[in-house]
Amino acid sequence: MYGTVARIRVRPGMETQFEAVSREIGMGRSPGQVAVYVYQMDSDSREFYLTAIFESREAYVANAQSPEQNDRFMKLMAVLESEPEWHDGEIIYHT
Repeated sequence: MYGTVARIRVRPGMETQFEAVSREIGMGRSPGQVAVYVYQMDSDSREFYLTAIFESREAYVANAQSPEQNDRFMKLMAVLESEPEWHDGEIIYHT
């Protein structure tokens, strides 16, 4: 399995809109996607971490390069303070 962890910073006052956009764009519905988790930090309500897990690196890359994912990403960027910090890698352990 392969995936990404992203640190996301939402514009001030846009936390609810971020949640709505996340649901609207269907995080977790891409081909080859196993799971998506979004965490809102206790220490800062504008900071979120997203974890997306895919069946393979190939599925992850295919999703990242798709026009559909670009459209979803542009909708998400409308409520973000800046572009997410992406940290991609092979999943070496899970239960």
